[in-house]
Amino acid sequence: MSTHHPIAIIGAGLGGLTAARVLHVHGVRAAVFELEPDRGSRTQGGMLDIHEVNGQKALHAAGLHDGFRAIVHKGGEAMRVMTKDGTLVWEEEDDGTGDRPEVDRGDLRDLLLDSLPGGTVRWGRRVTGARPLDGGRHEVAFADGSTVTTDLLIGADGAWSRIRPLVSAAAPSYTGVCFVEFDLRDADTRHPRGAGLIGVGFFIALDGERGFLAHREPDGSLHVYTALRAAEDLLDGIDFGDTDAAKGAVMAHFADWDPVFRALIAEADGALVPRRIHALPVGHRWDRVPGVTLLGDAAHLMSPFAGEGANHAMLDGAELGLAVAAHPGDVEAALTAYEEALFPRSEDSAIGSAASLELMFGPDPIARVVDMFSGHEQH
Repeated sequence: MSTHHPIAIIGAGLGGLTAARVLHVHGVRAAVFELEPDRGSRTQGGMLDIHEVNGQKALHAAGLHDGFRAIVHKGGEAMRVMTKDGTLVWEEEDDGTGDRPEVDRGDLRDLLLDSLPGGTVRWGRRVTGARPLDGGRHEVAFADGSTVTTDLLIGADGAWSRIRPLVSAAAPSYTGVCFVEFDLRDADTRHPRGAGLIGVGFFIALDGERGFLAHREPDGSLHVYTALRAAEDLLDGIDFGDTDAAKGAVMAHFADWDPVFRALIAEADGALVPRRIHALPVGHRWDRVPGVTLLGDAAHLMSPFAGEGANHAMLDGAELGLAVAAHPGDVEAALTAYEEALFPRSEDSAIGSAASLELMFGPDPIARVVDMFSGHEQH
């Protein structure tokens, strides 16, 4: 037997939760279905810079901007850029006047979760399929054998969305860059050399094919990504179940870098986590399909090198919630208005993200990155 929900949001990430919150602010109920078993089942990743023009705009619409300001990581907008021999070529302090304050992704998700009525999120509900019914309604099936029907189905379920096939045949493709992610905990005490290298905010070191991207977290840990421009199967040759062997394999790719960088890998606390960076085609869009739409990575997965993914997901959620509230009882009018704004906005950001990838993993990346940040500062 199916349960009916007028609005069903698949995915309790930042975008899906923002949509649910904005709908709640306007007196509209939505049910959110999330595959994770509970809110604390896994860490939510590293730091996010929340942009004034999109992410913060969404938080204003959600009535949560003051709460957001309370969890901002002071000093997090500081920046360091280095060459692979350890030469510092760019440094910027966080004076508190920037328009992209940093926040821990998990803290931001908690802010959104705590703003919703109890029971809004249904945990442990892994989608196995979705199909259209009559009149623009849809049915969603879950791994536990249950189903729900809905008048408005919102796919906020990320890169490998189960809802996307209802509107589009597009699938993410490998961008040519992969990450290996790890943490150094209690860095000032246990990893002072690494803490001194990375500083108090964001850190970049690049050589055109490889790089280190890192953040100091509010708890004093260092969240580090090694980046490699490489074939998609490169990571398949590394046994990440054997942490020591994985460290050695990753360090080998940085043999000609200053030893201080290899030491970050060697001193990593816990397992190394491989990640291939995928993206949907730039300009991804679909024809209007009654009763269903997408937001966030499900709609416009892009590389992380412009820092727009989470920001756009939240703005998508806010804009969709506002459109539904502005067109009570007319789902198609709401979705038409939402998608007409979504498509050009997301295309512009996808173009920028693809360009940033080529800038960071192409010729003379350090000079080009410094030019970019210098221009941003002057602007």
